[in-house]
Amino acid sequence: MHLTNEYEGMLAETISLAGHNGDQINAYFARPLGPGPFPGIVLVHHMPGWDEWYREATRKFATHGYAALCPNLYARNGHGTPEDVAAAVRAAGGIPDKQAVGDIAGALQTLRALPVLNGKAGIFGTCSGGRHAFLAACLNPGFDALVDCWGGRVVMAAEDLSPNQPVSPLDYTKDLPCPILGIFGEEDQNPTPEQVARLEQELKQLGKTYEFYMYPGAGHGFFYHERPMYRQEQAVEGWKQVFAFLEKYLQS
Repeated sequence: MHLTNEYEGMLAETISLAGHNGDQINAYFARPLGPGPFPGIVLVHHMPGWDEWYREATRKFATHGYAALCPNLYARNGHGTPEDVAAAVRAAGGIPDKQAVGDIAGALQTLRALPVLNGKAGIFGTCSGGRHAFLAACLNPGFDALVDCWGGRVVMAAEDLSPNQPVSPLDYTKDLPCPILGIFGEEDQNPTPEQVARLEQELKQLGKTYEFYMYPGAGHGFFYHERPMYRQEQAVEGWKQVFAFLEKYLQS
């Protein structure tokens, strides 16, 4: 909640951090000015790349009182426009899951070293970033909440596996240590509603804490306001669920 007589300021900048195998990668960091303490959030970008939408989302989280960090998972694939770098990654069959999880672990470690952190840290990802966020939450101890927005290929058939993606993230569900929020569109084909139902079934069977929201009239990427798939009504409601969920688990 914002009050009209409050001072508001923000620090936002590109930084460097140690990712997988100690590799230096760049990241976008934003936090409110002031002593804190603030909850932390790692943002995991999508296949369109480390782009303007993710910079805006990082600042959006900072506006809502978070120390927010978005690592560039494609840093090893060269530099240029996000579109050109993402095209090179796509042509290479994506990045290795192990590398993405290692980079996210480095981002989490960077956040947890901040003296302004309140001791809590969550993770947020959309599209392929939702998949990587799910993997990272299962394999990296230390996340207190997970937000998966339409993460595709969390549920994978044997024929979908590859050297870069050798294990279906669904198989790691038993290791998920924190609550998960899922935001999905009924018209999405990756993940399909059937795949979302399969993930929900696994979470329920394993006794995990979860909240899933499936929005009618929305497909893949319906938060992306600069793209034709944007659905204003569903996106506004979805963002409300994101911040309500994170407030419950990270701001207490």
